[in-house]
Amino acid sequence: MLRNREIRLVLLFMCTISLAMLAAAAFFSPAAVVLVLMTSILLIGCSHLFTRLRYQEIEKLSGYLRQISGGDYSLDVRDNREGEFSILKNTIYKVTVMLSEQSTLLHKDKIHLTDAISDISHQLKAPLTSMMVMADLLDDAKLPEAKRTEFTRNIRIQLERLDWLVSSLLKLSKIDADTVQFKKDQVRVTKLIEKALQPVLIPIDIKEQTVSVTGDDNVSFVGDLNWTTEAVINILKNGVEHTQAGGTIAISFSENPLFTEIRIEDNGKGISKEEIPHIFKRFYKGKSAGEGSSGIGLSLAHSIITKQNGDIEVQSELHKGTRFRIRFYKQVV
Repeated sequence: MLRNREIRLVLLFMCTISLAMLAAAAFFSPAAVVLVLMTSILLIGCSHLFTRLRYQEIEKLSGYLRQISGGDYSLDVRDNREGEFSILKNTIYKVTVMLSEQSTLLHKDKIHLTDAISDISHQLKAPLTSMMVMADLLDDAKLPEAKRTEFTRNIRIQLERLDWLVSSLLKLSKIDADTVQFKKDQVRVTKLIEKALQPVLIPIDIKEQTVSVTGDDNVSFVGDLNWTTEAVINILKNGVEHTQAGGTIAISFSENPLFTEIRIEDNGKGISKEEIPHIFKRFYKGKSAGEGSSGIGLSLAHSIITKQNGDIEVQSELHKGTRFRIRFYKQVV
């Protein structure tokens, strides 16, 4: 305690004042000297005792902070009293609770990152393995030309799948990190639907499916045309994939004072009740998912829509079809 320069200065001043008072008391009487001496000893002793108690409290708090730095957030130093030490203890406890919560979140983030890396590795492993096998077969000089053409085409398909997967993962990571600046333009839904239909017209034509679009040309919402188009494309791809040849896909939209709604319906395989709560989860693939499905399209669509003050819900019944309802709200309530 006496190593503290401030404590030494306080003691020096108190001893100096005591000596000065003793010298002054000597001019009056021996009794005055004794009284001043006793008073000085008591005051210095009380000050020393009080300072020692404070140092003990500080040492306890130092030990508590060392435990916190070691990762132990279970201790509670609050004493619910008045005074500066009680205020300090309560403040330290609040910081401890905050650090505990942050530690829990960081642990969850690590688990999420580990799971995501595992899922990504699983998604990449299948096409890479397939391409390696086909590349080895292509080295065979005796391989028939028809097989060579087939393997080359399959490798190209797998490369396109990998390119789409990596591109989608990059978009998702940007959205998760809040680095995407969504525009707030007035978007006409007719233009959005027209743009979103372009990439799926060929598979629709191959499966001889029918597409209908109904809605007022003036319906619009505030959002980002390009990113929202990405979301709608993924929903349409899901509908085309899970609707049988000759099936129908109906797109309708409307607007009211609260929100703009876009509905995308199909009469395809449908989704079971058990799967509906999971379809927007990343890398989730339903029982009826195709072999090339990555389980990321609907997750990307959900992230894009919700980041633009919107929401998306699904209604489905097995063997009867599925309906996606997208709503963009006009203001935050």
